[in-house]
Amino acid sequence: MTAKAEEEKSEHLEKGLGLLDATMIVVGSMIGSGIFITSAESSRLVGAPGWLLVAWALAGLLTITGALCCAELAAMMPRAGGQYVFLREAYGAPVGFLFGWSLFLVIQTGTIAAVAVAFARFTGVLVPWVASDHYLVAPRILPGILGGYAVSLSTEQLVAVALILLLTLTNTRGLKLGKLIQNTFTLTKTAALAGLILVGLLLGWNNLSAAYTSAGWDSWANGWTPQAAQPGLQAAGGLALAMLVGRAMTGPLFAQSAWNNVTFMGSEIRDPGKNLPRALLVGCGVVVALYLLANLAYVVTLPLDVMQKPPNSIATATMQAALGAAGTALMAAAIMISTFGCNNGLILAGARVYYAMACDRLFFARTSRLNARHVPAVALVVQGLWAALLVLPRTVRFDAGGDALAPIYGNVYTQLLEYIIPADLVFYVLMVGAVLIMRRKAPDAARPYRTPGYPLVPIVYILLASLLILDLIYLAPQTSGVGFLIALTGLPVYFAWRSKVRSQNAER
Repeated sequence: MTAKAEEEKSEHLEKGLGLLDATMIVVGSMIGSGIFITSAESSRLVGAPGWLLVAWALAGLLTITGALCCAELAAMMPRAGGQYVFLREAYGAPVGFLFGWSLFLVIQTGTIAAVAVAFARFTGVLVPWVASDHYLVAPRILPGILGGYAVSLSTEQLVAVALILLLTLTNTRGLKLGKLIQNTFTLTKTAALAGLILVGLLLGWNNLSAAYTSAGWDSWANGWTPQAAQPGLQAAGGLALAMLVGRAMTGPLFAQSAWNNVTFMGSEIRDPGKNLPRALLVGCGVVVALYLLANLAYVVTLPLDVMQKPPNSIATATMQAALGAAGTALMAAAIMISTFGCNNGLILAGARVYYAMACDRLFFARTSRLNARHVPAVALVVQGLWAALLVLPRTVRFDAGGDALAPIYGNVYTQLLEYIIPADLVFYVLMVGAVLIMRRKAPDAARPYRTPGYPLVPIVYILLASLLILDLIYLAPQTSGVGFLIALTGLPVYFAWRSKVRSQNAER
C-alpha cells in the first residue's frame, strides 16, 4: 500500500492526542510491574548493589539512545502502526510483517497477559480469595508432546482475564475514554513510584541495608560466584561478571520496554512532527530517572540477601521495611494501579499495528475496519481474546523425585517472554538501523526532527544491543533459539497471505 493510500485509509482515525496524551502513553506503557519485581533477579545475577545500578543504567542508556533514533522515524512517518511501518519502509514488507506477527503472537499480547496476572497477584495481597492456587478449574495436563503444559482457571487467572477484557471493551468505546483512563492512571502510578522512592530514600535508609553491609562492587566478597549465579557458566573473573551484568539487564529492559508503543498511534497524534519526538524523549527520560532512583531506594533500604530473595516483591519488601505491615498493603495497591494503567496503554496502542497490517492486507481483513467511534474495534477484540488465552496455559514440572502426584505449575506467558526478549531486541536494532537506511533511501524526505549526534548515537545503540543479544544467546541458547523460531514462524504465514492476495487480485 502506498503512503498516500495508507493516509487515506487512516485519516478516519481521530487526531485526538496532544503532547500530554502522547507522553502519558510513553510513561504509562513503560511503568508496569517490572520496576517493582525484576531487580530481585538482577541483583542475584550480579551479586553487588553497584553492578545492579550499572545494569539499570546501561538499560537506560539503550532506552534513551533508542528513543533518540526512533523519534526521527516517528516524526518522519507518523502513521498507524509506527515501528511496523518503519521496518516495512526500510527493509521491505517481510521484515515489517515479522515484527507485527511477533508482536501479536507474544510480544504485545504476552506482555498484556503478564501484566494482567501481576495485577491479579497483587490484588490477592488485599483480597485473599484471589490466589494462583485457588482453582475454579483445576489444572489439566495436556497429552502427548504438550505434556509439559497444563490449562487451568484459578481466581488469579480469572481476575487477569477480566482485566484484559474490561480494558479491551473500554478502548472500543473511543479514543477519548481510552486516553482519559491512560492519563489518570499514569499520573497516579507515577506519583506512587515517586512515593516509593521518597519513602525508601528518606525513611528506609538504615545501617543494615546493602549500601552499608555489602561490598558495592566486589561481588565475590558478598559470597557470589559466577557458577552459582549461572550454573554451567565456563567463563571466570571479570569476563563472567560482565556477561552476567548483560543477562541482568533482561529485567530492566523488560521494565523499560514498550516506549515505542506511542509510535503505533502516530496518525492519531496532533502535530506529530513536534509532539512525537517530545513525548518519546520526555517520557523515556522521566522513566529512566525514576527507575534508577527506585533501585537506589532498594539498595539503601534492604539487605542484599533480602533484595535477592524478597518474600513477595522487592518493592513491597522496601515499603514494609520503611513503614511496617501497612507498607505491604500500600505497595500492593500501587502495583495494582500501575499494572492497570500499563495494560490500558498496551491494549490501546497494540491494536493499531494489526490494523495497519490489515490495511496492507497482511492480517485478518476485518481488523482493518473502524467502528463508529473511529477506533479499530475488531483489532482490539482479536488482541484481547488472544492475550486472555495466554493467561490460561501453565508450564508443568515435577519435583526432584519425579513424583507425578506433585506437579509444580508455572506460567507459560512468562516462559514465552523469556523466549522472545532476544528476538525483540533484534527488532529494536533493526528500527535504529532504519534511521541509517532511510537517510540513504529517502535523503530528501521531510524530517521535522533529526537524531542528535548522528551517526554516533544509532551506532552506539546498535553495538550495545548487538553485544547484549550475543550475550543472551550464549548464556541462554535454548530460550533464545525458541524466541527466534517464534519470530520466524511468521515467514510462511507472510508468504501464504501474499499468495492469497495475489489470487484475489488475479480473480478480479
